[in-house]
Amino acid sequence: MEFTRAELYILINSTKPLWLWRADLSGAALRSVDLRGSDLRFAKLADADLSGANLSGADLSGADLLLANLSGANLRGANLRGANLRWADLSGADLNEAKYNKNTKWPDGFDPKTTGAILQP
Repeated sequence: MEFTRAELYILINSTKPLWLWRADLSGAALRSVDLRGSDLRFAKLADADLSGANLSGADLSGADLLLANLSGANLRGANLRGANLRWADLSGADLNEAKYNKNTKWPDGFDPKTTGAILQP
């Protein structure tokens, strides 16, 4: 599912949480957007700008966040099981209590244990 700029504007200003399962938001400008608690399972967010976004409690399991800008994003309590975060910018991101598993792909050299993220099966 792909969105036009106008559709995306309406969507991100809708009542939360949003159901964006398998949505294609690759390259989208989503700076400081409120997506708390949203269902983003298997969503395509590669190269998206999510800097400063509120993704607390969001389900990002299996999501493609390759090269995404998540600097300063709130990922507290988010489900990152199986998410692809390779080459993502996680500087200043809040990952406290975010859940990940052995299938979660992190940027090279990134240690999720030091951020308060929780390894789960």
